[in-house]
Amino acid sequence: MNTPQAKCQETKRLLQRGARLVDVRSEHEFSAGALQGAINHPVQWLSSGQHLDDKDTPIVVYCATGARSQAAKQMLQMAGFKEVHDLGGFQNIQYC
Repeated sequence: MNTPQAKCQETKRLLQRGARLVDVRSEHEFSAGALQGAINHPVQWLSSGQHLDDKDTPIVVYCATGARSQAAKQMLQMAGFKEVHDLGGFQNIQYC
């Protein structure tokens, strides 16, 4: 997933296959606006050991700029999640 358009198409494909869309921004950022269907699980929760429950369902993570989503992807993979995709920044697909 390199360009915003490619990320948009790949994310749509993953979501159609049943992937979970996870916003790793803060609760405040999430409440100010998020992608439709996303759940909020801030990266701080992941770093403190609070993980999502289903390690078999594909996950697509995103944040504001891509830094936190990259860290979240690594943390989830280290915790045993099988398929984690980093969408990067919120702006990559908010208008697609």
